[in-house]
Formats: sequence, C-alpha cells, structure tokens
Amino acid sequence: MSESTELIREFCSAWSRLDPAELAQYFTEDGVYHNMPTGPVKGRAEIEQFIRAFAGSWTATEWEIISLAEGEGVVIAERLDRTTAGDKSVDLPCTGIFEIRDGKIAVWRDYFDLGTYVRAMQ
Repeated sequence: MSESTELIREFCSAWSRLDPAELAQYFTEDGVYHNMPTGPVKGRAEIEQFIRAFAGSWTATEWEIISLAEGEGVVIAERLDRTTAGDKSVDLPCTGIFEIRDGKIAVWRDYFDLGTYVRAMQ
C-alpha cells in the first residue's frame, strides 16, 4: 500500500473520533476541502472550523471504504459514511477525490447527495 493510500485510510478512520483539530492536521496549511453541494473551504484553520460546524451535532460516525484507486498524487475513495446525530442516522454514499502533496491532503473534493443527508437528519 502506498503512503498516499495509507494516509487516506487513516484519515477516514480518524473521523470516528470526531476531533476537528485532529482531522484538520491531515491537510496542508493551504489545503482545500470542497463538499461539492457547498462551496470550497480554504486553509487548515478554516477547514477545522468548517468540520466543527458541519459535524458538531454528530454523536458517532464510521466511514467504510468500499474501494480505493490511486494515480499520480491522487487517491479516490468510494465510501459509505454511517453517521449518527442523537436519535437520527444516515448511511451516506460518498466519493472523495484527494490530491496529496508532501504527505498531506492538499485538496479534498467530496461528492454526495446533500438531500439524502438532510432528509435523514431532519
């Protein structure tokens, strides 16, 4: 397994700890996190704040990696994100495209259906 693939496996696993500061450390200082249904977030500090707000109500999450593919500097992770917020839960199919630079995530674009998430969490 390559270092980039291992990085993304570790990152997906780290989400289960729901620690925005830890998750932000996986990014380069100038990293970009773009949930495709919303706008991009730029910079490690801003990414930490975004994760804190976006996942603030979550009480548990576990990300199952279904498949991984890697090209030069890019890892693609197809996932099933199982997330709980109090008495509500969602199994959300996602695909993340990760651009890796110097052992960190430089860009993460995540594709999922926001409607599936919103309906489950209402």
